[in-house]
Amino acid sequence: MAINLDDPRKFRPLVGQAHQVAMNMLRPISRKYDRAEHEYPRELDMLAAMIDGLSESGAGEGAGAAGVRREDDDATGATRNGANLASVMSIAEMCWGDVGLLLSMPRQGLGNSAIASVADDEQLERFAGVWAAMAITEPGVGSDSANIRTTATLDGDEYVLNGEKIYVTSGERADHVVVWATLDRDLGRAAIKSFVVPRGTPGMRVDRLEHKLGIRASDTATIIFEDCRVPRANLLGSPDVDTSGGGFAGAMATFDNTRPLVAAMAVGCARAALDLTRQLLADAGVVVDHDRAATLQSAAAARLLRMESDWEGARLLMLQAAWMADNRRPNSLEASMAKAKAGRVGSDITLGCVELAGTIGYSETELLEKWARDSKILDIFEGTQQIQQLIVARRVLGLSSAELR
Repeated sequence: MAINLDDPRKFRPLVGQAHQVAMNMLRPISRKYDRAEHEYPRELDMLAAMIDGLSESGAGEGAGAAGVRREDDDATGATRNGANLASVMSIAEMCWGDVGLLLSMPRQGLGNSAIASVADDEQLERFAGVWAAMAITEPGVGSDSANIRTTATLDGDEYVLNGEKIYVTSGERADHVVVWATLDRDLGRAAIKSFVVPRGTPGMRVDRLEHKLGIRASDTATIIFEDCRVPRANLLGSPDVDTSGGGFAGAMATFDNTRPLVAAMAVGCARAALDLTRQLLADAGVVVDHDRAATLQSAAAARLLRMESDWEGARLLMLQAAWMADNRRPNSLEASMAKAKAGRVGSDITLGCVELAGTIGYSETELLEKWARDSKILDIFEGTQQIQQLIVARRVLGLSSAELR
């Protein structure tokens, strides 16, 4: 069977629109908000309104959306290209403009993916249109989300949350936060659930904002929960604790959605660096011939060709993971592979481009040094490189988390 690696035709207008937005709206303000850390980019309000208009008209399936839901099965058994694929493609284009600004987009938070992955139909309708951050990481817990210490205790018709969350992207700006907490520490990962907490809820407070290496346009917060009461109905999905081993699956489905999205961010940022470096090399008289072996070309051309090859591999893994989600195929392995490959390749490419460009790459003359700083987080959050490799090994070898640690 022939494989068509071209972009799906129905998404080409969306991808083109996203690229125009990245070039004409995000790139011009990229340096401004890198320097003005913690200042909200007001220009994004107009962009969010435009995306809302596209979504309401049906013309922008997946337009920048970080909250996408797996599609219903096709009764004919035919495969389809749906919202997940459209989303990663448009996000990659937007991050060609600026990763931090994409992460600052209203109503496009990582918490929206948690809602899309786990919420029931009533909750999907009730939380439609919210901007949701996602709060998972805790002091001393890091990537081991199964050891979450934040607690949720049922008291009548409310859950009482207590704990501390760190590195919450859009934690200060988002109007809701999806908080991962445990109903019973003794029951392990099966008791971990996610809760939608509106901003301004008593007992929830932003303790501080982080100063960061990259993605400075995006706020990263520490949030404290002290006897924070949320309605019982704000627990996403089922409140039942399944100790048979599948109870954590609903929560982990969030990562199967968000990891391809983070891979898309890395793919977009890396492509921006490659595009600019290719032009800088051409201006310097370096010829890059894609029809000749790398060993027969200059060292600079050979390195660019290797980076382009790595980039293509990351992009294809990203597309595969999103396509599988659209077709309701288990994609935990592919999502982790895409995140691991794109995260590592993104950092390698952006740093490699800085080196190839020399003083231009290291200075603020161009955005290369900024992209190198921005890309590093994409190899860390939503599960570090090491965590992704561990997940891939478990899936390939058929071993449990207890058998392979």
